[in-house]
Order: sequence, then structure tokens, then C-alpha cells
Amino acid sequence: MSKINLKSLSYHELSDWILSLGEKSFRASQIWLWLYHKNLSEFTGMTNISRQFQNTLKERAFIFTLPLSKTTNSRTSQTRKYLWKLNDGNHIESVYIPEGKRKTFCISSQVGCAVGCRFCATAEMGFIRNLEVHEIVEQVLAMQRHTGIRPTNLVVMGMGEPLLNYNNVMKALWILNHQDGLAIGHRKVTVSTSGIVPIIEQYIRDRHPFNLAVSLNAADNETRSGIMPINRKYPLDSLIRAVKLYARQSRKRVTFEYVLIKGVNDSPEDAHRLLNLLSGIRCKVNLIAYNPVRGPWSRPDDQCIHAFAEIIRPLCAPVTLRLSKGDDINAACGQLATTATDRHGYNL
Repeated sequence: MSKINLKSLSYHELSDWILSLGEKSFRASQIWLWLYHKNLSEFTGMTNISRQFQNTLKERAFIFTLPLSKTTNSRTSQTRKYLWKLNDGNHIESVYIPEGKRKTFCISSQVGCAVGCRFCATAEMGFIRNLEVHEIVEQVLAMQRHTGIRPTNLVVMGMGEPLLNYNNVMKALWILNHQDGLAIGHRKVTVSTSGIVPIIEQYIRDRHPFNLAVSLNAADNETRSGIMPINRKYPLDSLIRAVKLYARQSRKRVTFEYVLIKGVNDSPEDAHRLLNLLSGIRCKVNLIAYNPVRGPWSRPDDQCIHAFAEIIRPLCAPVTLRLSKGDDINAACGQLATTATDRHGYNL
């Protein structure tokens, strides 16, 4: 009989499993609190559970944890990057980003990525596999154990395209949101996508309350397709239509992420196109200077970045020049990647 991985279960699934063992339903609440509120990794520490039931749990279930392969600390900020080893030998990265009272955990949803955005290091890996629910959840719990800090914010912006692992990502977020566990409020959770239109539409139908961020990066199809090949399948008109529907039905602002790349999408003309494209949409815009990975592109100079921002200021939306944290350790936007012989110098 194979053992149950408790971190793969929703609260209701855990409760049903507990009942199937002939135990009272309140045992599920006790175990859930130990797993997610106390962040416990051993059954023997569950002090309000009898020794007999602890032994039953050991025989029938296990508590999954992620082995840490390496931690890398930024020299210019308090950002910290974690390299985790999965059971199949693959690796993923997560990032802890403190900024004042905000303590953000950035987690991955896939090993590699199939979308192929040209500014992103993860794309160089290709797609290897989706992460399981417990692998997504445990990134948060493992970072909490290593930092001693409970996250105030959670962003699914690490390796992978979250909406191409939709069911596992959503289940993991509901586990992390549960009021008797980590209780990360849905307003503090953001899911990023390159623009998988049918899954955005499903997300709207399913009425998930988490924030949505769209990696936009250009306001015309030719430029965006050159940066993000996914645009050829889901061009801007269909993407913007889906985003407008999301904003209208959720009554939330969608966040547009725009990575500024010198000579590619940073001209005044690009800014005016962006202003026209987003006019009337309930949104906010994060401008991010390109973080170097392998390839011919570079970061625009500060004057160009500020000029771009000023052109789009008339939008009835917050416009933020987002400072990259952890770019010196390849932990910033677009820089996460792992391979067998890793480009960051890890010996895997």
C-alpha cells in the first residue's frame, strides 16, 4: 500500500481520508494546523495526537519536504534565492524578497517552461514537467522554515507558466490560503501569465479570487511575437479582450508587467502604443528594466526608462518603475533557470 502524501491533499480531502481511517473529523483540523500553521515535518511533534494515531499516520502517510541544494544571498539587497532538489533529480528555484514590512515569496510552477519568451532564462531549459501540488506548497513552507519568516505576499512568477499547470497551481494556492494554515490572503497572492487566453477565461469562470498579472512587454503584435512566441497563438486582441472580461467580472485591477528592452520595445512610439492599448482598462502597470540573460539584448538607460514612464502616466492606472531585487544573483525577473550543469555555478 502506497503512503499518502499529506501535502497533496486539500482540507476536504484530508478530512475524508481521516474519516476513512475510522478517526473523528476533528483530527483533520489538528493535522492541518501542524502542517501549515506550525510548519511541522514530523508526526512525533504532533503533541495533541495520541502515540497510537501517530504510528498509524507513519504507516499510512508521509510529510513531504524539499531538500535544499543551495542558498544564494544578494550583495545589494536582502533577496535570497533557494535551489531545491526534487525527488526525480530535477531542480527548481524560489526567491525570498523582503522590502520593508512586505515579505514576498516568489515560487515556481514548472520545471522549465514551454512558452519560450526570449528575455527569460527559464525558456532556455525547455519544458521538463509540471510541478505537483505538494512541490508548489512546500516551496513556501520550506522558505518559511529557512527564513523564520511568514510571507505577507506570494507571487507565482518563478520558473514556468502557471496557467499551463492550472489545476495544480490553483489547488496549491487554496491550500496556502486556508484560514487554519498559512492563511495568505487572496489579495496578497498574484498569479502571472504570459497570456494563455483559454485558461484566463477558465480562471474567470472558476471565480478564483487571486490577483492576475499579465506579462505584456509590447503593445503591437509584431514586436510582442518577436519577444514572446505565444503571441502568435493568442494575439493581443484576444488577450486584451480576456483581460477586460477579468477586470469587469472580478472588479480587480489586472497587473501588466512590461520588461523594457533597449531598442526593442522602449521607444516613445512603443509607449504611446501602450497608452492607447491599455486606455480604459482597470489595471496597473509595472515597468521593469531588462535583467540580462544570455542573448543580444540589454537594459535601456535610466533617461529612456523615465521618459517611457512619463508618456504612459496619463493612464487612469498606477504606473510603477519596479526595481529589480536580486539581479546580482540571477534571482530577478526572467533570470531563474537550472540545468544539469547550471549556469549559476551550482554543482548539481
